[in-house]
Amino acid sequence: MVDFLAENNLCGQAILRIVSRGNAIIAELLRLSDFIPAVFRLKDKSDQQKYSDIICDFSYFKGPEYYEGKLEAKPELQDLDEEFRENNTEILSRFYLAFESVHKYIVDLNRYLDDLHEGVYIQQTLETVLLNEDGKQLLCEALYLYGVMLLVIDQKIEGEVRERMLVSYYRYSAARSSVDSNLDDICKLLRSTGYSSQPGAKRPANYPESYFHRVPISATFISMVIGRLRSDDIYNQVSAYPLPEHRSTALANQAAMLYVCLYFSPSILHTQQAKMREIVDKYFPDNWVISIYMGITVNLVEAWEPYKAAKTALNYTLDSANTKEQATRYAASMESLRPQVQQLLKEGFLRQEIILDNIPKLLNCLRDCNVAIRWLMLHSAESAYDPNNKRLRQIKDQVLNDSKYNPKILFQLLLDTAQFEFTLKEMFKQMLSEKQIKWESYKKEGSERMTELAEVFSGVKPLTRVEKNENLQAWFREISKQIESLNYEDSTAAGRKTVQLIQALVEVQEFHQLESNLQVCQFLADTRKFLHQMIRTINIKEEVLITMQIVGDLSYAWQIIDSFTSIMQESIRVNPSMVTKLRATFLKLASALDLPLLRINQANSADLLSVSQFYSGELVSYVRKVLQIIPESMFTSLAKIIKLQIHDIMEVPTRLDKDKLKDYSQLGARYEVDPKQLLEDGIRKELVKRVAYALHKGLIFNPKTKSSELMPKLKDMAATMDGFYRSFEYIQDYVSIYGLKIWQEEVSRIINYNVEQECNSFLRTKIQDWQSVHQSTHIPIPKFPSVDESATFIGRLCREILRITDPKVTSYIDQMNTWYDLKSHQEVTNNRLFSEIQNTLGTFGLNGLDRLLCFMIVKELQNFLTMIQRTVLKDKAVVDVFKGVLGAVNPIQGIVGNSSKVYASAVAKTQKIWGAYLEAIMKVGQMQILRQQIANELNFSCKFDSKHLAAALENINKSLLADIEAHYQDPSLPYPKEDNTLLYEITAYLEAAGIHNPLNKIYITTKRLPYFPIINFLFFIAQLPKLQYSKNQGMTCRKATDAVDWPPLVLGLLTLLKQFHSRYTQQFLALIGQFIRSIMEQCTSQKIPDMPSDVVGALMFLEDYVKYTKLSRKVAEAHVPSFIFDEFRTVL
Repeated sequence: MVDFLAENNLCGQAILRIVSRGNAIIAELLRLSDFIPAVFRLKDKSDQQKYSDIICDFSYFKGPEYYEGKLEAKPELQDLDEEFRENNTEILSRFYLAFESVHKYIVDLNRYLDDLHEGVYIQQTLETVLLNEDGKQLLCEALYLYGVMLLVIDQKIEGEVRERMLVSYYRYSAARSSVDSNLDDICKLLRSTGYSSQPGAKRPANYPESYFHRVPISATFISMVIGRLRSDDIYNQVSAYPLPEHRSTALANQAAMLYVCLYFSPSILHTQQAKMREIVDKYFPDNWVISIYMGITVNLVEAWEPYKAAKTALNYTLDSANTKEQATRYAASMESLRPQVQQLLKEGFLRQEIILDNIPKLLNCLRDCNVAIRWLMLHSAESAYDPNNKRLRQIKDQVLNDSKYNPKILFQLLLDTAQFEFTLKEMFKQMLSEKQIKWESYKKEGSERMTELAEVFSGVKPLTRVEKNENLQAWFREISKQIESLNYEDSTAAGRKTVQLIQALVEVQEFHQLESNLQVCQFLADTRKFLHQMIRTINIKEEVLITMQIVGDLSYAWQIIDSFTSIMQESIRVNPSMVTKLRATFLKLASALDLPLLRINQANSADLLSVSQFYSGELVSYVRKVLQIIPESMFTSLAKIIKLQIHDIMEVPTRLDKDKLKDYSQLGARYEVDPKQLLEDGIRKELVKRVAYALHKGLIFNPKTKSSELMPKLKDMAATMDGFYRSFEYIQDYVSIYGLKIWQEEVSRIINYNVEQECNSFLRTKIQDWQSVHQSTHIPIPKFPSVDESATFIGRLCREILRITDPKVTSYIDQMNTWYDLKSHQEVTNNRLFSEIQNTLGTFGLNGLDRLLCFMIVKELQNFLTMIQRTVLKDKAVVDVFKGVLGAVNPIQGIVGNSSKVYASAVAKTQKIWGAYLEAIMKVGQMQILRQQIANELNFSCKFDSKHLAAALENINKSLLADIEAHYQDPSLPYPKEDNTLLYEITAYLEAAGIHNPLNKIYITTKRLPYFPIINFLFFIAQLPKLQYSKNQGMTCRKATDAVDWPPLVLGLLTLLKQFHSRYTQQFLALIGQFIRSIMEQCTSQKIPDMPSDVVGALMFLEDYVKYTKLSRKVAEAHVPSFIFDEFRTVL
């Protein structure tokens, strides 16, 4: 019969592919369970209030029209829904595909069973497949994996969350419209079971059997699979564990499969006492905590509580005398095994001869160790006992007391066993590889000795006093030939013959009285020794390695091992060389990967890479977690250095304990990970953790304090960061890393990540952690709960700066770059603030602040436009005023008759809209001033710290602009193409170096707005009466209670006009020119000698406009005659 797993056996390949896919699906479910968007859990109040209308469970399907109607009634809900869709579609699709693959898996398995039943596979039926060893294993695995999938989904992705995700996917995707979509079936399969993995949660009735029965599976198939699992040793494991007391360990994997499969046939658990008794006697006579898949543990006491037959059968195992007997047995074996293994691990004890002579003994020792570790780890695991269950607590206490459980001793035994196993395996592999060479060399030596002896008895060879003896000569020649003829390939026959030859050599020595001649005796003894060595060598078999692999399985501890992390870390802290022993433990744990990957590999599936990456990634991150103690200890020493460096005036030549660090840095760990890289990542992780925490804690401001805490806190923060930086410089040579490079990369990553998180609040499509280029799984940047409206420290810093430079309470004097308090006239802050931020957060910090201000300006401008469209232009009375003014000012080149009355009445009628308008304009202006100051500081430090970069950037900027201008004058000249990223990339560099003008930026795209120049003109002249000109300070506000600050006002208006077509600006300037001319005309006719203050203000605006936009004076003089400017200068 063709091999069941052969490529051309369709029946075998089909079921192998199904099982391979099953393992891949479970890996994907476990992977995704870490990426459930928190919002679907609706845990906190704010999420519930915000999203409860757009995230629904399956109740949605009872009346989708009702839910959708509720959304359509409120535009803000629609907006939120749209934003939510944009942010979550990708992850929802990924979850849906995983859920769909579970449903597809069971449909495919059912189809395969139908095909078997209908005879699609020639000569194959369910019975014949179950008779075949591979077929039997695969069918049992197929059912078992389906059960595991369902249990994993329920444990990792709660029912309510699944429902919400499926409904959201249904609402947002095209699945509802496609005909072949099986969304209904997936929803039926995965609807909430009511199960919760929270401790103390009540188990739903008929769980999990009713869940397992949602998709019907052939009852015959289930009963035959359970029959096989009950009676056979389907993986032939018992041969690896010859002792009867190890039988339950030998069959542990099969027991886990049986446990899962029994839920498909709950009647056995409920009523069939005899079968349950048989199952418990065979699989669970001495254990009740099992691992079902990759370390997911189950306590049968709890799991089988609702089933009468199962519970009754298990009671014999849980009888207190039995539990006591098991616990004391393992306590005793721990006592005897520890010294035994430590003896074996002594340097130089495990030599090849000892291994060859004691293979069975050594294997028995390994078995005993592994069985004891397994039993004690599983039965003492915290996760296996629900603390709210009284009976479980009693059993656990009894186990811990009777086994004298001490996690440190158990962990020590695990370490020693792993090390012993590792050493033994390595030596055995080496002996296997050299086996044939050694055997041939022993054979040659033995044969040559016999030939030499034959020559001795020929009487020719001068060996003292040996008489010629032709019989012996011929006999030794024959023996030599016999040894020569031994065949390595036929090891059994060779072994038998070698034993006979040894016997013959013993006899010849006795019968021919050869003892008297010492040299002959020596030759015979040597040959016998060589023949013995040949027998030993031929016994080196690969089966031993396979047995060691089976016995050393640690997959059951994939999750429990975490409870030993603190012990591992403590032992590394005390003794860094511990790391080498841990390496063997991690390698032992890595053998757990064989379980899910075996079938995927056999099926040559493309999933091999992603599944192995997932599990090995989990393992590597666990190894990182354990070894993180090394950088942690390093940073503890660093903290002491920082303290010395910040607080002691003299630089103290600090030294870390060099020997220890050397131990740390040379981890011989043999993973796919380079140990040096592992250490560097660990150092980075610890650095990120500490710096991020320092920034989070150091930059929290209290807005209620009398004087701002901003400068003192920035100074403290700068000292802390400098301390970190300098001490990091100190240690870099000890651990041989590039300190400065790591420092810059990680600090920039922390700041950029926080800026990104802060800007998320302004974005519709949020950047999730897993999408962020700054976030990393190995070196994660910690997230801290927000303490105010800002999400991160960069937001708090930005809002504190905005608070203290608020134009309502401060006045900004441009020539001094300083803000003064309006009431007390004291200095609030100046441009040194930005140097201080540069000292504390570096260029990245200033750049991040700048980016955040951009987002804030955009938000402010958007709100502002919405206000104009929704309130100003919708108010009929106000629009009528605009129409009236538009009529009065035409033609714009002329002069408005009775001007002061026209302007004053228009301003009075529109008074109510200017409050909000002024606030928005001033906010934008204030942020633009801050952006200018930041650009200034960046440019200054760039020219100072990297003058070549600054010069290069300025030149490339100028040449690019020149090329673009030339192209617009003559389109045949070159210009960067659409797909050329040069302009985009150079902008980032220019902004980082402060070579840009924030006032020239276009922040938002705008549509045409009616009356826009008129609105801005009226707004502007409405503010002029609040301002006055003073020779020392320029334009200042008249009353501190009615505050208007001139620079933010001018820059805000400028920025706003810049967002629209330039003709709006032209019209606005023309209106101001007309205003100046009209008022001056009126003054002349009324013989008023002084220039009115409103005109002074308007002319100041034109002066500042020219100054800030860097345009020529002609722009202003086009609208105002030069004699008015001359007179204005005399006023100045």
